[in-house]
Amino acid sequence: MTAAPDPAAALWRLLLWASPAFPVGSFAHSHGLEWAIEAGDVRDSATLRDWVEDALTFGTGRTDAILLAHAHRAAAARDTARLAELAAVAAALAPARERRLETLGQGRAFAAALAPWPEVASALDSLDRDALAYPVAFGAACGAAGVALPEALLAYLQAFAGMLVWAAVRAVPLGQTDGLGVLAVIAPLAAQVAAEAQSAPLDAVGGAAWRLDIAAMRHETQYTRLFRS
Repeated sequence: MTAAPDPAAALWRLLLWASPAFPVGSFAHSHGLEWAIEAGDVRDSATLRDWVEDALTFGTGRTDAILLAHAHRAAAARDTARLAELAAVAAALAPARERRLETLGQGRAFAAALAPWPEVASALDSLDRDALAYPVAFGAACGAAGVALPEALLAYLQAFAGMLVWAAVRAVPLGQTDGLGVLAVIAPLAAQVAAEAQSAPLDAVGGAAWRLDIAAMRHETQYTRLFRS
């Protein structure tokens, strides 16, 4: 008989994997936000909140959450063919070169950092590490480790929103209190996106955050840059 997952161990792993201390390199990315700051789209906490909310609702946040949910279920079922399909879809969805670099780079780093948990890392062995998008890697790891899907989705979305907010804190610049205020206010929206992603079909992926996608493309040729994306 297979032992039931230890809830405390699963929570510990989730908190660590979604932590800024986990070496995926999110600090090096702004998801195009750096160009939005230069263009004047994001200039204070109010406009930052609008930008992050759009990213969660209409952009990468929603799409990544759906991909994560499907990867979680595939890994829990040990369906390697399905995981490979999801990885290919996720890589193809990147709308800009830097956005692709961001998700594949973080996915590869996340998979490599799972070395202390070989039983979890093995769930990704069948996947090409150079074409492994971050939400697929994160979802698969959580599914293999017995981390509950609702908690995995919330943790991922909090980390995604945190990446955007802390990039703005450095580049606008904003105070840390302002950044925390944005993260506090958007919590209900993140919970809603996570809840909807749990039952969304794979063909529900896609976005309508055109300005965010344009920002990612424009950032590629931005003259002065702190971030890789």
